[in-house]
Amino acid sequence: MCGIVGAIGARDIVPVLVEGLKRLEYRGYDSCGVAVLQDGHLRRSRSTQRVAELQTQADAEGVAAPLGIAHTRWATHGAPAVHNAHPHFSHGPGLNAAEAGQADTGRVALVHNGIIENHEELRRELQAKGYVFHSQTDTEVIAHLIDHLYQGNLLEAVKAAVRRLTGAYAIGVIHRDEPRRLVGARQGSPLVLGVGGADDSERFLASDAMALAGVTDQFVYLEEGDVIDLRPGQHQILHLDEAQGGHVALDATQRPVRTVVAHSGAVELGPYRHYMQKEIFEQPRAIADTLEGVEAITPTLFGADAEHVFGQIDQVLILACGTSYYSGSTAKYWLESIAKIPCAVEIASEYRYRDSVPNPRTLVVTISQSGETADTLAALKHARSLGMPHTLTICNVATSAMVRECKLAYVTRAGVEIGVASTKAFTTQLAGLFLLTLTLAKLRGHLDAPAEAGYLKELRHLPAALQAVLALEPQVMAWAEAFARKDNALFLGRGRHYPIALEGALKLKEISYIHAEAYPAGELKHGPLALVTAEMPVVTVAPHDALLEKLKSNMQEVRARGGELYVCADGDTHIQAEPGIHVIRMPEHFGALSPILHVVPLQLLAYHTACARGTDVDKPRNLAKSVTVE
Repeated sequence: MCGIVGAIGARDIVPVLVEGLKRLEYRGYDSCGVAVLQDGHLRRSRSTQRVAELQTQADAEGVAAPLGIAHTRWATHGAPAVHNAHPHFSHGPGLNAAEAGQADTGRVALVHNGIIENHEELRRELQAKGYVFHSQTDTEVIAHLIDHLYQGNLLEAVKAAVRRLTGAYAIGVIHRDEPRRLVGARQGSPLVLGVGGADDSERFLASDAMALAGVTDQFVYLEEGDVIDLRPGQHQILHLDEAQGGHVALDATQRPVRTVVAHSGAVELGPYRHYMQKEIFEQPRAIADTLEGVEAITPTLFGADAEHVFGQIDQVLILACGTSYYSGSTAKYWLESIAKIPCAVEIASEYRYRDSVPNPRTLVVTISQSGETADTLAALKHARSLGMPHTLTICNVATSAMVRECKLAYVTRAGVEIGVASTKAFTTQLAGLFLLTLTLAKLRGHLDAPAEAGYLKELRHLPAALQAVLALEPQVMAWAEAFARKDNALFLGRGRHYPIALEGALKLKEISYIHAEAYPAGELKHGPLALVTAEMPVVTVAPHDALLEKLKSNMQEVRARGGELYVCADGDTHIQAEPGIHVIRMPEHFGALSPILHVVPLQLLAYHTACARGTDVDKPRNLAKSVTVE
C-alpha cells in the first residue's frame, strides 16, 4: 500500500497523477513512482524521495502522456528501494535484471495496494515459465501473471488473474499494446472511479477521492470483487459472481455515480507548523460539527432502523485498532456505567483469529477514522459470519466501506485528518460513542429527562471547554523541553482515564520515538514501579473523580522512588506543584466527558516533544495513515 492514482484522457495526465500523489502524501510512504504509455512505449520514473522530487525527475525525463498510473508505497514486502517501488513492469519471460534496468520499459505496468498471500506459490510458477523477478515485492507477481495470461485483451487478462489471487488488492493496470485502456480491480482494499475532469472523456482511478480533489467531484465507489474497464469517455464495471462462474457486467444503477466534494482547502496548513498541530486546534470545531443538529437523544441519530436494532440487543462488542481501540476502551466505561449494558472491546486484528463465544443479540460496533481499515473490516465480517447481524460503525468517512458494510452508522465530522497520529478523529469518535451510550441508556430506562438535558448541555459546552484546554499549550511546551531529553516515559490513569493514558503514550511513541508505556495507576506496585527513576518521567491523568484519593497514593509511590511526576489535574483536586511534581491545571472538571478534555494536553505534549526532537511529525517513520492491509 499506500496510494493509487490512474488516469486516461486526451491531455497530458502526468500533472494530475503527481498532484494526486501529493494529496495522498499524508497517508505516509517511503517511495513513489509514475508510469505512462508514451509514443507506444511504457515509461516510468520512480524515487525513494518525496513526490516533489519525483515530479522534478519525471519532468527532466520528459515523461508525458494521456494514459498513466502512479503510486506512493509503504513497504510491506521488500525494503524501501527504487527497485521495489511501484509501478512494476512485466517485460515478459527471459529478460534479465541488467536488460530490464537498461530498457526500463515493459509490456505491463501495474500499481497495487494490499498484500497477496499466495505470492510465493505464484512466483515459483511464473519463474518456471521464464519470468525474472527484479523486486522483493508481492506486487510484481501480479504484473507477471497478467502478462502471462494476456492474449490481446487486457480486461480478460485481469479478470483471469484476480481469480488466481488470494489476499487483498486494489490494482491499476495498463498494457503497451492498448494505448486507450486502463483496467482496475479491488478486493479488500479501497478503489474509486472518478468520472469527468477537464472534459467528459476523462476517467480516473484512485485509492481515495481526496487524490482527485479539484479534478472531479463525480465518483463511483467500487465494491469487493469489482473489475473496471476505463476508456476515454466511458467505463464498464464487472463484478465477480462465483455463482455464475465469473464476472458479470453491472448497470449504472448498481454502482451509481455520486457527487463527493473532496475539499482541497482542507489540506492547507494555514498558520500552523504541522498538520497535527492544526488538527489538534481544530478539535473544538470538529466536535461542534459532529454534534450539530443533536437536539435530543434519539435512536434515529444512528439510522432509520436503529430503534428496532437496539431493541434486539443485550450486549455490545467494539472492534477497532490503534487509537480507535482506545476510544472504544473509553466507551466501555460509559456503556457499562451509564447504559448498564455489558461491553467487550477487542483489538480487531486479534479478534478474528481466536475462538470466541458469539451472541446473536450483540451490537457489533466498529470504529475507524478512514472506514477502510483492513483488520477492522475483516473482524466485522468475521463477527457477522458467527451469527451477529446487528452492526454499527462510528466513522469519519460517509462513503467508506465500513459505513456501507454496517446496518447503522454515526458519521463523525472531523474533516480530513492529514497527520498520521490521529487527534481530532479520536475526540469526535468519543463524542459519537457518548451519544450511543446515552441512546442505549434512554432506551433501557436508565436516562431520565433531567439527566438527558444535563448531558446535552455538557455536550454543547464541549467546544468552549476544549478551547480553554488548548490555551494551556505554553505550559505543555515547557514540559516538552524536558521530555525531549528522555528516552522513556510512563503514563498513568485510572478508570475511564486509563485508556486516555494509553492514547497519550501511543501519541508520544508514534511521533517522538520515545518509548512510552501506560498502566492503570493501581498496577504500579505489580511491576512497573521497578522502572521508575529520576530519568523516567511519569505522566498522570488526575481528574476529580471517585478514584482521586487512590491516584494520589499511587503518585506518592512514584515520588518515594525518586520519580518525576507530570500531572494533568482538575483544578479542585488540590494537587500542588512542588519539586518533582509538575502540575497543569485543567480549566474545569467535566464529569463523564472528562476524557475528551484530558487527552488534549497529552496530544500537545507528544506534538511539542516531537518538534523539540526534530522528528517528522506528520509522517512518522514506518507508519501509514490508512492501514488497508493486515
